[in-house]
Amino acid sequence: MLAVLTALVSAVLTRRRPDRGDVPGWVLITLMTAGIVMALWIVAEPKLASLLDAALNISGDPNGK
Repeated sequence: MLAVLTALVSAVLTRRRPDRGDVPGWVLITLMTAGIVMALWIVAEPKLASLLDAALNISGDPNGK
């Protein structure tokens, strides 16, 4: 019985799974996504900074100074 169980566990652990995906493909997708986010951030950062500055100037100083 132990030999059958051992053989079954061994067969399950060594079985190839075709649905694991393509690791280099996922790495490429991740790097491309990071590149797109960085490019958009470079373009949008000055406008976002000015929007934040304007919002903080409108709200004023919370201490009343």
